[in-house]
Amino acid sequence: MSNKTDPLQQARRLLDEGEPTLAELASRTGLSASHLQRRFRARYGISPAEYLAQKKLGVLKTALRAGSDVTTALYDAGYGSPSRVYEQSSGRLGMTPATYRAGGEGVAIRWSMVDTVLGKALVAATERGICAIELGGDAATLEARLRQEFPQAQIERVDAGRDEFLAPRLRAVADRLAGLSADLPLDLMGTSFQKRVWEALMKVPAGNTLSYAELARQLGQPRAARAVASACARNRLAVVVPCHRIVRGDGSLGGYRWGLPLKQSLLERERA
Repeated sequence: MSNKTDPLQQARRLLDEGEPTLAELASRTGLSASHLQRRFRARYGISPAEYLAQKKLGVLKTALRAGSDVTTALYDAGYGSPSRVYEQSSGRLGMTPATYRAGGEGVAIRWSMVDTVLGKALVAATERGICAIELGGDAATLEARLRQEFPQAQIERVDAGRDEFLAPRLRAVADRLAGLSADLPLDLMGTSFQKRVWEALMKVPAGNTLSYAELARQLGQPRAARAVASACARNRLAVVVPCHRIVRGDGSLGGYRWGLPLKQSLLERERA
C-alpha cells in the first residue's frame, strides 16, 4: 500500500499538522476509532493521543533549550494553560519545564557505579526514575557526561546500596545488562521523534539488527535515516535502549556512543 493511501500514515500526518481528536482521525482515515487506535499503537508503539503529547513535549523542550521564556514556550507548543503542561509533562521531563530549561537547576540527581557484565556502569536517577545509564569510562568521565546533560542540577554520588531509592535500580540495571528480565521504569527524555526511535529500538529482538534506513522506513519516514542515526547517538540509556542493534546499510557497525568494541561485543553475545 502506498503512503498516499495508508490510513496510519495519513493519521500521523494529521497529528503532525494539528490536534485532531480520535473521532476526527477515524473519520478522515475511514477506520473505526477502535481499529485506528489498535493499528496505530501496533505500528508506532504509542496511541494517537500519546503521539500528539510527545510531539508537543518535543516542541516545548526545543524552545526551552533555545532560551524561550516558559510562558511563550508553553503556548507555542500548543498547551492551553501552564497548569496543563506542569500536570502532563513534568513526569516525562523528569522536572518542570522551567527547571529543564535551566539545565536541571534545583533538581537532585543521585548516581552511583555498579558492576555489570559489561564492566562498570553509572546509573543516575531523579526522584521520578532513572535518567541516565552510562558505560565506557571511569567514574570521573561518566560523571562529566551526566553533568553536561544537567549542568545546573544538584548532582550527588552515593555509595552503591546505601540509597533506598537508587539501590534496587542499580540491581535492576545490572540484571538488564546481563540479559535478564528486570522491572526498570525508564524516563525517555527527548523529542517526539527521538522517543519513537528509542521505543522502536526496544522492539528489535536480541541478536537481530536493522539499518538506519530500515528503521526509518518502519517509522514511516524513509528519508529520515540520518535523523535515526542522530537519535541513536542521543540515547543516554546504554543497552536498555539497544541502539547497538542498528548498523549501516552495508552491514558495518557505524557509530556507537560507548565505543565500537562494545557494540561488536554486544552483538556477538546476543547472536551466541
